[in-house]
Amino acid sequence: MPTTNGNRKILDLKRWEACSIAPVAHQAGALFSSSRHFRQQQLYLRSQTEAFMYNPAEDGFVQIPSPALPVAAGAGLSATAAAFSIGSATGASSLSATGGTTATIVTNQTLARDLRGYKVHILAGPNAGAVLDIVSNTIGANAVITVAAQAAAFSASTVYRLLTPTWYVAGNGSVAAGSFRKYDYATNTMTTLANMPASFGTDAKLIATPSIVDGMFRMFASGTATSATATTLAQTGKTWQAGQWVNSQVRITAGTGAGQIRTITANTGDTLTVPAWTITPDATSQYVIEGNDDFLYLMGNNAVTLYRYSIAANTWSTLTPVAARAAAPGAGMSGHWVHSAPEADWNNESAILNGRFIYSFQGAATAALHRYDIAGNTWATISHAPGVETFTTGTKYALHNGTLYIQKEVTGRWFAYDVARSEMFPWGTMLYPQGAAAIGDTAFDVIYEDGATDIFYVYMLLNSSNILLRQMVI
Repeated sequence: MPTTNGNRKILDLKRWEACSIAPVAHQAGALFSSSRHFRQQQLYLRSQTEAFMYNPAEDGFVQIPSPALPVAAGAGLSATAAAFSIGSATGASSLSATGGTTATIVTNQTLARDLRGYKVHILAGPNAGAVLDIVSNTIGANAVITVAAQAAAFSASTVYRLLTPTWYVAGNGSVAAGSFRKYDYATNTMTTLANMPASFGTDAKLIATPSIVDGMFRMFASGTATSATATTLAQTGKTWQAGQWVNSQVRITAGTGAGQIRTITANTGDTLTVPAWTITPDATSQYVIEGNDDFLYLMGNNAVTLYRYSIAANTWSTLTPVAARAAAPGAGMSGHWVHSAPEADWNNESAILNGRFIYSFQGAATAALHRYDIAGNTWATISHAPGVETFTTGTKYALHNGTLYIQKEVTGRWFAYDVARSEMFPWGTMLYPQGAAAIGDTAFDVIYEDGATDIFYVYMLLNSSNILLRQMVI
């Protein structure tokens, strides 16, 4: 029988309940970073050398390999989870098989975990475009992945990616080697990436725009092409606004060219422009438009500068927005990509709002809210009501759909900021006492799904404490 959430506002009070305590207490810079895959596992990055995985389904922590960052954790540390895995490889967006059958893919990866329930995405070669459940896999070198039998045999021409979590960790206080690393869940490895673009010494946020949200692809538009060229894809009858899809990705899901993913560089009312296709789509090609799996955005450091990292290139770039951020973000800042606001106007394909913006409270003891337009590469200041509450060190944030849940420092007072309505609502009070306010966002969200029912929880590790609590959203 499907689960029913019968709680009602006023009738049922919000209550925080205790979860398993963290192995070590929150300190300056420590944070949680959410995986949006089906297990919703959380990286607890506690220090320069300590990291743990929290599994909400089991309410337990397990230690993972050391981040081995060059500087002790503190203000400026940040992390985010991407949509896909390429193991310990760098500067790539895919892996190549070495052989296979209709039901197996022989990899060159040393898999460390049982990946049943996760998926593998075929990008090129036999069965291109398929997104397949992993039925089983071997552990160790040259691991073999088993899937349901397909029409064609996988081979050495198969190109794929694992839809398993990879966390990217941006260290604080250094641009030295090892200041930017990734933890790959499938291979249980920490890998050094391109050095940080700047030395971060105050609060920071690293933000992904993944195609996978809460265990499934989050598409903002879809259709079947009516024509294409080497660098375009068109569908007659679309009424998009010019430029609205810039920096999103288009993925060919079926038909000619299936499996290909490209960053959108321009669009008209019915035509997308992309880097050259390997196989030019045609009128059989079905497509979706999604968040960009390749890009990570880094902001903070008491500066208006915005950086972007390319996973495929393993390079950082400094963006030059058309309009700069109005003021530098400081202690207690936020940074969230808004992708699932439920309002109709946010889901209007012809003037899309979901997936286009990163919202960021400035922190630094201000009430200011800024919004970065990914497509337009520009910042705006967003007015919100009442617009009086200020945020600084110790503030925590958790985004669910179109609502940002916020705890103000160590006051225990919570708010719910509705993005579409641009309004801040009171959201109860955390009654448990907290330690000293410390930089580091230790709030996150978890969803229990049962058929059409979603029951949503906000979790938080108390400031300067190892006490983890959660509250059901009524």
